[in-house]
Amino acid sequence: MAIFIEDGNEEIKDEAVVEPEAEETEDTEKAEEAVIEEEESEETEEPEEPKKDAQQGKKQPYDSSKKKKDRHKNKKPEKDKRDEQIEELTEHLKRNLAEFDNFRKRTEKEKAAMFDLGARSVIEKLLPVVDNFERGLGSIGPDQKVDESFANGMDMVYKQLLKLFEDLGVQAIETEGKEFDPNLHNAVMHVDDDKYGENMIAQEFQKGYKYKDTVIRHSMVKVAN
Repeated sequence: MAIFIEDGNEEIKDEAVVEPEAEETEDTEKAEEAVIEEEESEETEEPEEPKKDAQQGKKQPYDSSKKKKDRHKNKKPEKDKRDEQIEELTEHLKRNLAEFDNFRKRTEKEKAAMFDLGARSVIEKLLPVVDNFERGLGSIGPDQKVDESFANGMDMVYKQLLKLFEDLGVQAIETEGKEFDPNLHNAVMHVDDDKYGENMIAQEFQKGYKYKDTVIRHSMVKVAN
């Protein structure tokens, strides 16, 4: 802006004085802005290293979103309805097979027990017949007149019965020279005799029999001492 002063036709222009001051202010402002920018850049660049150190020393915070991503990644695909039905039917079949196997074993045991019970009942009824054969054959002495063919026939039937018992698993309980056992023997008499040891069987009155491991009839014996 120019200022005019009228004094005896004289003019004084201040333009030359005003313009240099404006240029200087612009230059100083630019310089100040440059300095500020440099300081700001230094402030932003310098703290980078301590931040890295702080991050290294400080434990990273738990990221729940990462775990959710991993969970979704490891999640098994949903089974098809057909596959589920196949698995269900397979398990049901296995259970039925196991139950049937148990039923088969149970029925086999029951059949074996029933067979043993029936065999024991038949053997018990045959024992008196065997006893009679033994008494009849034992009554035949050398001085008695008996038809030899008849005696041989009785002896053959008796041996056949003993063979049948042996095939069925029936065994006679031993008594001669054995110690008295209440599980096998039935003591009906006691005697004091020095020929026998303590609690030894002196005589057998009736034979006892076992069917497999079961005692069908105890032996009737006389126990010494």
